[in-house]
Amino acid sequence: MKVAVVILNWNGKSFLEKFLPSVLTNNSSYSEIIVADNCSTDDSISFLKNHYPEIRIIQNADNGGFAKGYNDALKLVKSEYYVLLNSDVEVTAGWIDHIINLMDKDKSIAACQPKIKSYYNKHLFEYAGAAGGFIDKFAYPFCRGRILDSIEEDKNQYDDEREVFWATGACMFVRAECFHLVGGFDEDFFAHMEEIDVCWRLKNRGYKIMYCPYSTVYHVGGGTLNKTSAHKTYLNFRNNLILLCKNHPPKFFFAKLITRMLMDGLAGAKFLFAGQFSHFNAVLRAHGSFYKTLGKTLEKRRKLKSEIKHYTTTAVYLHSIVADFYLRGKKTFKEIDLKDRFMKS
Repeated sequence: MKVAVVILNWNGKSFLEKFLPSVLTNNSSYSEIIVADNCSTDDSISFLKNHYPEIRIIQNADNGGFAKGYNDALKLVKSEYYVLLNSDVEVTAGWIDHIINLMDKDKSIAACQPKIKSYYNKHLFEYAGAAGGFIDKFAYPFCRGRILDSIEEDKNQYDDEREVFWATGACMFVRAECFHLVGGFDEDFFAHMEEIDVCWRLKNRGYKIMYCPYSTVYHVGGGTLNKTSAHKTYLNFRNNLILLCKNHPPKFFFAKLITRMLMDGLAGAKFLFAGQFSHFNAVLRAHGSFYKTLGKTLEKRRKLKSEIKHYTTTAVYLHSIVADFYLRGKKTFKEIDLKDRFMKS
């Protein structure tokens, strides 16, 4: 099949029960639906076999998280495009066709995402992707429609096709040959920000990452790790440092890395004074893990550097999104989307 919609599942029978009908109803004639199971201990597999025998099931040998789970499963999937779809996503009519048409017309597009809106508040964008992902000069991620924890209402303000920096892992369309060209997801991430990492590596190979507003999906979010989880805080802080260390261009690299560590310290202090001790401890553990594996990460950086002819910085925000948000009160993308504020090439 031209397209493989691959849903990674771990103990998500309730989500499969709720959202698979929309995926089946809105599937395309050239698309196959696959569920890749990460060693679930609930009755997900028996549910699928009993109710959806037409859906192909790939059972991974172990639970290596989002990154390894998809890497293992996609080795067994032959198609031109992969659609990496979270199990807690409701899709809509034409959600596949619009993006595949866009990617078919431009072979330089390696990945693309639809508009991501909240399942429970359908007038709002959703945290994990919204209208396309960006990073600032310190590699902090944010989205059109979601700056840090401030989420916008969808008023059609982002209904234009646009090149972005990263596409959400909640619903990522990716050209299969490009995914395998860069070696897939970095399994050391386990979960969270591995999609930003793979998009950054694709961009450094000269490919584009796009946002398509004509395709819309609704995401529950936090299906595996809730945003209030200290473990999620740990993964986000640790993985963001690895992300920066692996992929940032040589210019100002060490200065940026040191500044980021100091900024993380401020974030940790904020957790401490707010009485969020588990999150404060998560930041400490994240830095400890980063230092412990720094040699390995720098080796990855050296390998990637040997493969890169030009570091692409398109869609990088040239300022600090943290400073804009907390010091300047900039809460929406429109407020920062000004001339010369984003790198063009």
